[in-house]
Amino acid sequence: MLSRQSLELRQSQHLALTPQLQQSIRFLQLSALDLEAEVAQALEENPLLERDEEYATEAAQAESETRAIEREGWSMLSASNRAHGADEEYAPPEASEPDSLLRHLLGQLQTTHVVDRDRVLLELLIGELDENGYLATSLDEIGAYLPEHLQVDPDELRIALRLLQSFDPRGVGARSLSECLMLQLEPLKDKADPQVFACACELARHHLPLLASGNLKQLCVVMSCTREQLRAAHGLLLELDPKPGRAWAGSQAAYVTPEIIVSKAGRRWQARLNAAVVPRLRVNALYERLLREGRAASAEPAGRNAGLPGQAGKDAVPGAADPVPKGGDLSGQIQSAHGLVKSVAQRFETILRVGQAIVERQQEFFEQGPGAMRPLVLRDIAQELSMHESTISRATRQKYMQTPWGVFELKHFFGVALATEDGDSTSAKAVQNMIQKMVAQERAEKPMSDSQLMAGLAGQGVVIARRTVAKYREAAGIETAALRKSRAFLTYGKRGGLPGSESPPE
Repeated sequence: MLSRQSLELRQSQHLALTPQLQQSIRFLQLSALDLEAEVAQALEENPLLERDEEYATEAAQAESETRAIEREGWSMLSASNRAHGADEEYAPPEASEPDSLLRHLLGQLQTTHVVDRDRVLLELLIGELDENGYLATSLDEIGAYLPEHLQVDPDELRIALRLLQSFDPRGVGARSLSECLMLQLEPLKDKADPQVFACACELARHHLPLLASGNLKQLCVVMSCTREQLRAAHGLLLELDPKPGRAWAGSQAAYVTPEIIVSKAGRRWQARLNAAVVPRLRVNALYERLLREGRAASAEPAGRNAGLPGQAGKDAVPGAADPVPKGGDLSGQIQSAHGLVKSVAQRFETILRVGQAIVERQQEFFEQGPGAMRPLVLRDIAQELSMHESTISRATRQKYMQTPWGVFELKHFFGVALATEDGDSTSAKAVQNMIQKMVAQERAEKPMSDSQLMAGLAGQGVVIARRTVAKYREAAGIETAALRKSRAFLTYGKRGGLPGSESPPE
């Protein structure tokens, strides 16, 4: 077999990802908080990069001047609409260091008289609790990774857990929802009706899935109890906290700082950058000039200006007598500083362009609210701005916009189009909002099924299939009609029956 070799010349184009381009892409996909951390690290590592305090002061003054104009535009909206939005101050409020579930439990441990061995085991179990106060790791796993020379007996861990479960809040240290409810039921044994208490314990131990299904008739049969007892037992369970540790987890609020602020100028809504989150950076001018002068001096013939009268003090620069660092370190740091400043500027320029394009497409949303959301996809904005869809995706993920209706992530404004009877189109999020309004107005004893919701949407000009209605209902966090009916019965029934209902539902 013969083999032939040949040379061939081909011409092709490809995009080279330079370090500058890679940095710009990475900065674009960062959130405002992550970008600030990135900038802080760069300021610490690069002495030639510094904050432009003078420019930042001017920006803050300009921000305070524009807030009066913004208030005037926002005053056109009703007070109920403004209640859904955030305050005009965009920085999160200062707060003292919040308490945590860990510190709360360790504080109780300090006042508990136990031997040192049990104290260590208790501290170990407390450290294994999740944010809701549950023990996510089994005792067997905890005992397995303890050093063998300690010879910890499984009974010791169970005793330590039982002691932990006696701490406040009641229910902490539970390994399941059932155990959590049982721990909270124990102190109520002498206060509640014995039959109701027994029914509540049986519900918590064995029938929570059946209770969640809403099949109340079957529950009464399985538990051999009356509906009044079942209603009272469920009311007792409703007074318990299924997540005893969330009070401490919820105290540590996570604030979202919008990068885009939308305000009304004349008859149109416009987007602008939130000056509070834009880092004002610059390269140290003195070091940069010294580097240029050092390069120029090295390029001139040695001794060219030597001996010229008055030359020494004519162009003297403070600190110029100090030796300028040699090599490429200083030059590389200046180049890196310029690249970072440019990448930050490009990031916010891209976000502003994308934000303004979204505002132009969603004018009805800012005027009328979520129900007026128009269909929009990434491709629409990408074609308008001559950008790639991946760039629009990066610019809308974890970037937030302050609107009169609240703070929304930029990607919230994108949704598929759904045809209406009049030939127009609406967005999926607008349909979800319509479903939420219909469910909020339904009768508690007779919730609307997906077929009825479909008919209601058709009456408003949106014709979609029942399975599509079910998908949007689930996306909006709304339960099925059967679960809503059972929940309403269990919630209102213990107060004397459902409103407008003479007998409880089957």
